[in-house]
This record gives sequence, structure tokens and C-alpha cells, in this order.
Amino acid sequence: MNQLFRNLDFELSVARYQDLPPASGREIAFVGRSNAGKSSAINTLADHVRLAFVSKTPGRTQLINFFRLSGDAYLVDLPGYGYADVPEAVRAGWRELLERYLTERHSLIGLVVVMDARRPLTNLDRQLLAWFAPTGKPMHLLLTKADKLARGAAAAMLAATRAEIARQGYRCTAQLFSSLKKTGREECEATLLGWLAEQKETPGTRGAHRG
Repeated sequence: MNQLFRNLDFELSVARYQDLPPASGREIAFVGRSNAGKSSAINTLADHVRLAFVSKTPGRTQLINFFRLSGDAYLVDLPGYGYADVPEAVRAGWRELLERYLTERHSLIGLVVVMDARRPLTNLDRQLLAWFAPTGKPMHLLLTKADKLARGAAAAMLAATRAEIARQGYRCTAQLFSSLKKTGREECEATLLGWLAEQKETPGTRGAHRG
């Protein structure tokens, strides 16, 4: 259990891209289909019940939420995608915010893609991976709610997921995770700590600018 994640603190929420704080640090973003378990995963890493808001209603997370790990490192909870039961104008706003953050945010160093272990790699997930992969930034697939599957079925689903991303040649890893059972937390922490270590800020290499 790494204490860096236990010190996670909520920093701010942003509804518009132009309101993002300066991109002067290192950010790891969590993204996934609505109700895939993003907020629960962040709460599990932080060992906190309600640090990140958990809604039983898909599509409720509409903001970019920043959580500070350390002086210049953040976890970022992005709006969920794939939920249709909202007005098109609202979905268009979420889509623009999400796409601009993922393509223009210079301080983003890696992407955690949260998927339900019972149905990973939906068409929308595949589209996201194919779209983000050309950035060259690492991706980590977090197959949540693994406790809903028998051990053998979960292992088979993970193997199939890893095989598919390997065929695509993505810079991508995958693991099982359960917020309920607190399993997979150390593996996830190790991956994210590796990204942070790779991108350790060097004085003068990061500008305090937006985007």
C-alpha cells in the first residue's frame, strides 16, 4: 500500500476546457464508459469511501475532477462516455471537453481506461484506444468489478483482453480490479508510480501554460 495515494486530496472541478488549471505538472487521467467504476477505483486507491463521487445513475459525472497526489502530480477523473439518456447538446459538450483534454493537455502522461470486467473492450472502448494510441502515451486497462466473475472466468477475460491489445500493438497494459474486494490495488499503484517516475519533472522542461 503506497502512502502517496492515501494522501490524495480533491483539488477542483472544471466544466469547460478553458477553465483548466495551468498544465504545469503530471496528470494521470481515468476514463471509461458511464458507470464502469472510475470514481470507485479512485476511492479504492485513496482508501477513502467518498473522495470521488460515486453515482448509481450512469452519466452523472459531467466534470473533469482533479485530485492532487503530491506537489505536481494529479489523478484526473474524466466524464464518462457512452451514456445516451441525456440531451444531445449536453453529450456534445461532454464530448468536446473529453476530446480536447485527451488531445491537447500537455501535462497528461498516461491514461487509465476503466472497463467492466464482464464486458471489456466494447466498440466505444476500442474506438477510444485506437484514437488515443497515436499520442504514444501509455494506457492501462483496469477491468473493474472482477469480483462479479468466477476466478477462472475473470482470468480468461483478462487473457483475451491482453491478447487483443497485443495484436493492435498498443502501448497498453491490463489488469483485473475490484473496488469491493480491494484486489488489484497494488498492481495498479505500481503501474501509475512507474509512469510518474518516468515523467519526473525536470526544472525548466514544463511550461506553466494551459492546454
